[in-house]
Amino acid sequence: MKTLILNCSPVRDGATAFICALAAEVMSERGEVRSVCINDYSFSFCRGCRSCHLTGKCVMSDGVDKLMAELDEADRILFVSPSYWADVPGQFKAFIDRCTPWSNTHEPHASLRGGKLSYSIVLRTGGGMKECERLISTIEHYCGHLEITPSGSLALCSVDGKAAAEARSEEIISFCRGML
Repeated sequence: MKTLILNCSPVRDGATAFICALAAEVMSERGEVRSVCINDYSFSFCRGCRSCHLTGKCVMSDGVDKLMAELDEADRILFVSPSYWADVPGQFKAFIDRCTPWSNTHEPHASLRGGKLSYSIVLRTGGGMKECERLISTIEHYCGHLEITPSGSLALCSVDGKAAAEARSEEIISFCRGML
């Protein structure tokens, strides 16, 4: 079983990165794990030209193609995202926008290998769960249009930095073991 962990934050050494590393350690107990950061890939914003609605391909070729190849190789994908103004970070949202060629909302469309499962861990500095639910909804909506089955989520409120994430390690480990 191949697992891809996607750090949806542009920060490579913060709380989100800590959660990704901890998840990779736990999940490597039962298979191959690859962990990547959204900022490992360089790509442009969607131009809104809608050419992909006619061809199933984007007119641009860049890091989106490479990251989609990573998603295609995985059997399960763990998205780990902090909240930026009550939703996913802009870098991840820009990536989602560029995935329209793979969206099942139009024909023809590109597609990923079937049978994939997705999971999400979301975190925010504040204490309200509603914002976490919004992030989970964004991720699950994205996965649904790519025909990746959302299979579980963990919402972590009041995580203001790496130390706060470390204090939630047991909760994160338990969630990841449930994915195995």
